Amino acid sequence: MDNEFKLQNGGATLCCRGCSKHDRQLNTSDWLADLPECGDNQDMVEVQFKNTRKGYYKNSNKLPLAKGDIVAVEATPGHDIGIVTLTGQLVSLQMKKSNLHPDVEFKRIYRKAKPVDMEKYEYAKSKEHETMIRSRQIAKDLNLEMKIGDVEYQGDGNKAIFYYIADGRVDFRQLIKVLAEAFRVRIEMKQIGARQEAGRIGGIGPCGRELCCATWMTNFISVSTGVARYQDISMNPQRLAGQCAKLKCCLNYEIDTYVEAQRRLPSREIALETMAGTYYFFKADVLKGVVTYSSDKSILVNETTITTRRAFDIINMNKRGEKPNGLEPESFAKAIQKPIDLVEQNSLTRFDQIKKSKKKKKNATNFDSNATEATKRSAGKNNNEGQRTSEIPNKQNNKGNVQLLQKNATTNRRDNRNRRKRNDKIDMPS
Repeated sequence: MDNEFKLQNGGATLCCRGCSKHDRQLNTSDWLADLPECGDNQDMVEVQFKNTRKGYYKNSNKLPLAKGDIVAVEATPGHDIGIVTLTGQLVSLQMKKSNLHPDVEFKRIYRKAKPVDMEKYEYAKSKEHETMIRSRQIAKDLNLEMKIGDVEYQGDGNKAIFYYIADGRVDFRQLIKVLAEAFRVRIEMKQIGARQEAGRIGGIGPCGRELCCATWMTNFISVSTGVARYQDISMNPQRLAGQCAKLKCCLNYEIDTYVEAQRRLPSREIALETMAGTYYFFKADVLKGVVTYSSDKSILVNETTITTRRAFDIINMNKRGEKPNGLEPESFAKAIQKPIDLVEQNSLTRFDQIKKSKKKKKNATNFDSNATEATKRSAGKNNNEGQRTSEIPNKQNNKGNVQLLQKNATTNRRDNRNRRKRNDKIDMPS
């Protein structure tokens, strides 16, 4: 069990050297760290510095380094302080990806950082912001069309790297002389793009998450407006541009899916011939797989939406010299439904109709109640008369009661009708 790998905190048979917090840009997960044969390979080490600056160094002293260790590495001149981000066999694969050959002479790792090294590093780092503000003023005094976006001091404070942004070429020879006299350090100028500047500054994107260029993106691929056209995105510069004033990098994320889906659409140049006329390609929904045709080339007339399969069927029929009766079959006409508009379903006078129906219902209720009362009164009278004329046969009594009820109901209806007419005359405006 001596050759068995264990977690650094103990308790298992796998190592956790490849695991780390993914809170640093350009962080790489060491997925080969669990293999026993990759544990002793410590010749080359990947070291990362401030922001996105990263380098590969030779561990000539065979130091037991792990991911996250702070080391002092060789620099020109002096030494620099960085953090180990990758060790083991995966370093050679990363070097191959960066087109770095192992035959090239690499700089060495001196040692793990000491407290004295960290004190110099923290002191040099504390001067970066003040140096950036002062260097911007110097560049403005020299009338240079450039913007200094960031300053990075070397770990020992002997050199400073000035990152600047410019639209064209800048002659900063005079600027280097003035900066060297002002800060008494070795000056190095490095031009970056707008996307690199946004990645260094950071921020929150319109999606609500931290900017991709500030978290995980390792390289920047050019984005063109054709990407937006493929995805049928509105060509609005304010929506397409990110915080760097360039086209959003996320436009490239789904372009492959749209390009693949575009291949399953009929050509825009092919017109469909039917018995009703000729239809021309107008627009398409790439992901749904439906195409909209118009009977006019320039404007949308007689809009008809069909599936791509139906479009290819009609194209094949036209090649055979056949013409269908119409574009869409009966089954597809039932499948595609127009969107339901809740406001469109009801008329604007629907509330007035409700009031009228309520008024009619109220009148009908009053009529029924009056008829019921009249029926009760007539029934009472009939009972009294029946008691006084008990000698009359029951059959004649019932017939007389029915006639009286009908007469009273007719009288009540006539009275209610006259009453409503009088009320309507009173409500009419003078």
